[in-house]
Amino acid sequence: MSPTVEQAPPGVRSAASGRPRRASRRKSSLLAHGEPMLWLTGGSLVVCIAMIAGLLALVASEGLGTFWPRGLVRIETRDGRALLAEVSASEAYEPTEDELARLPEAELQAARDSLSADGTARRRMLRVGNYDLTGEHYRWVSDFEIAAESRPEWALVIERQEWGRFQGFPQGFRIDGEAVADTPEEAWKLFEKHHPASRARFARRKDLEKHAIGRINRRVEAARLRMREAELDAGEESAPWRAAKAEYEEVRRDTGAEYARIQEQIKEIKDENARYELVMQTADETTKGLLLSDIVRAYPANRLGSAERVGVYLSRWWEFLSAEPREANSEGGVLPAIFGTVAMTLIMSIIVVPFGVLAALYLREYARQGALVSAVRIAVNNLAGVPSIVFGVFGLGFFCYIVGGAIDASWFRAKLPTPTYGTGGLLWSSLTLALLTLPVVIVATEEALAAVPNSMREGSYACGATRWQTIRRIVLPRAAPGIMTGMILAIARGAGEVAPLMLVGAVKLAPELPIDGVAPFLHPERSFMHLGFHIFDLGFQSANSEAAKPMVYTTTLLLIAIVVLLNVLAILVRARLRRRFRAAQ
Repeated sequence: MSPTVEQAPPGVRSAASGRPRRASRRKSSLLAHGEPMLWLTGGSLVVCIAMIAGLLALVASEGLGTFWPRGLVRIETRDGRALLAEVSASEAYEPTEDELARLPEAELQAARDSLSADGTARRRMLRVGNYDLTGEHYRWVSDFEIAAESRPEWALVIERQEWGRFQGFPQGFRIDGEAVADTPEEAWKLFEKHHPASRARFARRKDLEKHAIGRINRRVEAARLRMREAELDAGEESAPWRAAKAEYEEVRRDTGAEYARIQEQIKEIKDENARYELVMQTADETTKGLLLSDIVRAYPANRLGSAERVGVYLSRWWEFLSAEPREANSEGGVLPAIFGTVAMTLIMSIIVVPFGVLAALYLREYARQGALVSAVRIAVNNLAGVPSIVFGVFGLGFFCYIVGGAIDASWFRAKLPTPTYGTGGLLWSSLTLALLTLPVVIVATEEALAAVPNSMREGSYACGATRWQTIRRIVLPRAAPGIMTGMILAIARGAGEVAPLMLVGAVKLAPELPIDGVAPFLHPERSFMHLGFHIFDLGFQSANSEAAKPMVYTTTLLLIAIVVLLNVLAILVRARLRRRFRAAQ
């Protein structure tokens, strides 16, 4: 028998016959090429990106549109009510028979005819304002309830210090109780003339009440605490106590005259501001006078041009970023929350990074690898999965009650039973979140240290360097980008945590910043506001959820922007470290 000729792929000729060999007809499996996994992983990535992009788009669209000024509509309902409102939302719904039965008999059939084929009607949510008169901020009105609708030219939106918005028509202007204008045009011109000075006097009054009187109260309180310390150290009626008491009485006499002078200045400002009053009329013809000093902002909603709307929009954003909150946090600014969030995140990073790096250095470079080190690594990894509220309970019990209570008993005895460090504050919140994010830093640092080649360590040892010199000059510089990655992850997680902060320092309202011009300038024992807690408070604890909903989106957008900014700064530092390392190579 002649020997068989092996087949070869197309284009390959047999050595014996010179003829091309035929390719094998066997087909390989589709799974062997990896195409299904390629589509699965790629599709998963697209879904994740779409979810993130959708969330960010929703927050951005709702948050950026919160402060845009809208026009006002005057609505007359079929039952005789008159409303002046801003349209906030619109939806289709199916009205009940009870709603239709409330209409007058003559209008009932027309209302039924206005319904769509599927029995639905359109209704709008109106921001009616004037809470001090109506007791409501929002009201739903269906289209079949409306008898007439218009856009009055002189409809004003007035944002007040208290009671929220006032919406109405200017009817006049009073100075010292006497009417000096009786038309909308004249009243508006006088308002524009006198309002800036009235707000300046209002700001001056707030400054006197907060800072000038605050300094007096601090002096008196410091003297009282010295007297109390003398009583605790030497006893009542002792010579040190009598000297401290005499000093306290002298401080009270000295500050009494200054306090009376400041109160007189405040009274003069109040009396001057009480002279100017804008007379407004609501849609139902109720007349009310508004002090100019209590008006934060006012604008004719239906007379604004494009440039004027942009001006109102930017003015509201500036107030949001630079002022204190008002109206149960649903209006005003969030400056204390911005400062508290950034300060807590930076202090947390300063605390967690050194401890996390030192722990990772010991586990990777010094500890003898074995069962104990493996158990520690497992514990660290498990610690990252502990619910954050558990860390809050631990921070409250250990930092606030045990450590803070010991500090108060040692250095702040005179203030007891009022706690100083024995309650929630900026320092304890930062330490609690440092514990929360510590596993992230340890794991990232260990991975960065493990990525440094052992040959570099051995080369350093061969040159006579000690282990610490090798770590400091060879290992740590090359692991620095990975350590920065751990810090970035810690910032991203710590800045958005809310549950632990509710127990160890974050509060609903804390207008006093932890940093001020009073020694020791930094006050880590003070409570603070946090953007995450602010969002929770607006969304779930606000008395008026509809009015607070736009602020929830805007504050969320701001928190995302701050976290991104902090991460970008850390990424820039990491990139600089990488460039330096490459240049050194």
